[in-house]
Amino acid sequence: MKKHKMENHSHSSDLPEEVETGNPEPAETAANADPEVWDNPGEVGESAPADAEAVAAPPEELLKAEVADLKDKLLRKEADYQNYRKRMTREVGDARRIGLCETIVPFLHLFDLYAMAMKAADQSDNVAALKQGMLMIQSEYQKALDELGVKQFSAEGAKFDPALHDAVSYEASATVPEGMVLKQWNCGYKLGDRLLRPARVVVSSGPEAKGKDEA
Repeated sequence: MKKHKMENHSHSSDLPEEVETGNPEPAETAANADPEVWDNPGEVGESAPADAEAVAAPPEELLKAEVADLKDKLLRKEADYQNYRKRMTREVGDARRIGLCETIVPFLHLFDLYAMAMKAADQSDNVAALKQGMLMIQSEYQKALDELGVKQFSAEGAKFDPALHDAVSYEASATVPEGMVLKQWNCGYKLGDRLLRPARVVVSSGPEAKGKDEA
């Protein structure tokens, strides 16, 4: 009986003691992890390389896209410039026609007056009436020029100025000094500071030179 108890005691002493630790077993850690990650382990870390490949296009493709964009911008600029030129040409033409109309309209009345004067001359011998009609036409003509800003200037008694006067001829004069305007054939006209027509004049060449015999 004692022998049997001793065998049981020796058998129980051979069993290893159970060791407790604070860390969970690997199986328990895996069980607590995200199920989606463990169900699809191949998807982890693969999205970033895929996006990088989609963004990083070959240099040749980027260059072609840039050239196409610049070409499109150039064509648009060229179209805008052509439209601008056409618009400016049209506006300049319109402004010119408007200017011509404003210039011509005041003179239409003058042609009417001339026509009336010519008709009156055929029907009457009254010189005084004809002269009165011509003076009226001259007055209307001056009025039209004033409305356009055109000013008339005279060169009589002035020193010859090639910038304002057109010398038709030179004549000797004992009374008018050399280089002075002796006669005026036509007056001059200016629009602001711009010369429209120079005055046509005869310039004095001074006293007539005496011959050797007279000297």
